[in-house]
Amino acid sequence: MKIAVIGGGINGLCCAWLLAEQGHAVSLFESDALMGKTSIASTKLLHGGLRYLEHFEFRLVREALHERKWWLEQVPGFTRRLPILYPLYEHTRPRWKIKIGMMLYDWLAGQKGLGRHRWLTPKQVQRCSPLLKQEGLTGAYLFADGQMDDHALGLWVAEQCESLGVNILEHTPVKHISIDGLITTTQKSEQFDRIINVAGPWSVQLLEQSDVEFKQQLDLVRGSHLLLPHVAKFGHLLEVPNEERVVFVLPFKGETLVGTTEVRQVIHDPIQCSDEEKHYLLDVYNHYFEPDYNAQDIIRTFAGLRPLLTGSEMASRASREYKILSKGKIISVFGGKWTTARALAREVVRRVKG
Repeated sequence: MKIAVIGGGINGLCCAWLLAEQGHAVSLFESDALMGKTSIASTKLLHGGLRYLEHFEFRLVREALHERKWWLEQVPGFTRRLPILYPLYEHTRPRWKIKIGMMLYDWLAGQKGLGRHRWLTPKQVQRCSPLLKQEGLTGAYLFADGQMDDHALGLWVAEQCESLGVNILEHTPVKHISIDGLITTTQKSEQFDRIINVAGPWSVQLLEQSDVEFKQQLDLVRGSHLLLPHVAKFGHLLEVPNEERVVFVLPFKGETLVGTTEVRQVIHDPIQCSDEEKHYLLDVYNHYFEPDYNAQDIIRTFAGLRPLLTGSEMASRASREYKILSKGKIISVFGGKWTTARALAREVVRRVKG
């Protein structure tokens, strides 16, 4: 088949890759540069998502943990195993509750796991993370997840696409699609047997401007991050005080990545870290580490817009599941997360086969 994939983020690239492996003639359309928007603004983790267990998303977590192992094994140049501390204090969630989550995380990973979690005493925690505040610390769980260079890893996938003959068209915005397979760009119109709409946050907008009705809406949630001076070799998963959220503090390329936020916005708003988000993330960091950092210590910030399936009043509880819907020759993908991009693409391949 002659197939068009719209969207040059990680989901679009994985769809193009797996479709080309099946022998299809694939063209990928990207309005900007490959990996230039949402997919480059991740928390740089390949993970199952420990927090999703609280919302009973066991299928998603299991799938993501298995995909995590694949990325780590197949692309070691741009990925690594990262030990992460989940410190517990007198004011945080009870140890037994976190223990259940850790056991589930290990169990869902099965043979694809990165080693079982273990409990560390306050003295052991201090050796791992000397700048972590000790007052009220009862210990920490140590577990492992995957870390990646998201931009480099995405471009590696693009190389796999090109090696299979995918025609990658960067800086080629698609203006209109039709259910009979016609795509119109700023340069021309072209007919395809299938159109895969995997434009992330812009997927619904593309359907609306093409007058194609799909009964699916997205919550657009901005996730912002800070980069601060280097703190520790270990990652940290931290409970946000007085909220049902967590924030990561991770080593990344000699610096410290802090994130993420979850702020709903509309498609036309600027995708950038606000002053309010900077202060929010600094407050979380300073709650757990010393000495304090302030705005002058921020090396840089970055933000991305995540397309989440609607259904939750709180952005932090929105599902990272994906949904795939078809209409005529159009297959539209909604939602998803970085780690499960290949699993999503496999489902798209199945839909194309019919």
